[in-house]
This record gives sequence, C-alpha cells and structure tokens, in this order.
Amino acid sequence: METQAAGAFLIYCLVNAFTPGPGNILALSTAASHGWRRGMPLYLGIFCGYFAVQAICALTVFFLGSAVPDALGILKYAGAAYVIWLAVHIARSRPEEDGSGGRPSFAQGFLLQFVNAKIYLFGITALVGFIVGHASDLPTLMVVEMVIASIGTVATLVWIAFGVALQKAYLRHFRVANLVFAATLMLCAVEMLA
Repeated sequence: METQAAGAFLIYCLVNAFTPGPGNILALSTAASHGWRRGMPLYLGIFCGYFAVQAICALTVFFLGSAVPDALGILKYAGAAYVIWLAVHIARSRPEEDGSGGRPSFAQGFLLQFVNAKIYLFGITALVGFIVGHASDLPTLMVVEMVIASIGTVATLVWIAFGVALQKAYLRHFRVANLVFAATLMLCAVEMLA
C-alpha cells in the first residue's frame, strides 16, 4: 500500500472512529450520567460488539469478493458515496441531548453495535476502498478489521474518559469540529476512488 493511500486509510479510520456515532454518544452519555464503574458493563458490550461486527464485515467482503469479484468495484463507489454522505451529514449535524435512563448493561452495548449501521459501513468501506486492491485474503482482511475495531475502541474510551468535559467542548465548538471532520472525510472519499 502506498504511503498516501495508507495515510488516507488511517485518517478515514480516525475520523470515523472519533466522530459522534451511536456507540460514542451512548458511551459519553453513560459516562456523564453513571460514571466509569457503573457504566463498565455497557462499555464492555460496546467493545465486544464492535469486534464482532468488524469480523462480520471482513467475512462479508471476503466471501462477496470471492463469489462476485465485480461487486467489490461497485461497493468501492457505494463506499465513497457513503463517505461523502457522512461528510455532508457531519457538516450539517447539531449536537443532540440523550435523555435515556436506566441501568447500563452489557447487552445494551453489545446489541447496539449490531444495529449500528455506521460501523458496518465503516468496516466494509475501509476494506473495499483502501485494502482489497492490495490484499484480499481472509487473514489480512480480518487483521485490518481488528485494527479498525481497536481504533474504534480507543475512540470510545476517549469519549468515555472525557465524558462531560468533551461534551461541553464539543457543544461549544461543534460547528468548527464538524466542518473539519467533514472536509477530512471528503478528502478520504477522493483517495478511495483514486
């Protein structure tokens, strides 16, 4: 993989992992309302679910690429379209307050990831847009997805660790932060199609 493509892949992963999504927002609000210890079961569920979903993404790309090689080319353009949509969505989004209550559980965090379209699209798009042109064997795809899940886990830990402080800073500067994230994602979409 060329240095420029590897850099775009890393930027794509970091932006996707660190931007607000269902898992990060749930972790943030849980940390703000329940703290680290009481929220631990939920956080563990989010992390385990993330790794499970990324394994599913690797298997999907591998078997789809083996059965219908042209499908991956189509998915590359669909992935780029998703990244552009995500950039526009991020640029236009405003912070939302989460008023959910209850006791955080492992199942809530784990099941959230299985309905979290963002991480499916994140994992599949990363493979199809950046990796498959260089390697398409199952072990490589699985390793890349575990790297993606690890980056996602670190991002969620950051959202947890900063809790309310990060929420306050984001609420104050969300417009600038969202525009930077969006512009960076647009550059990633261009690199995916190069």
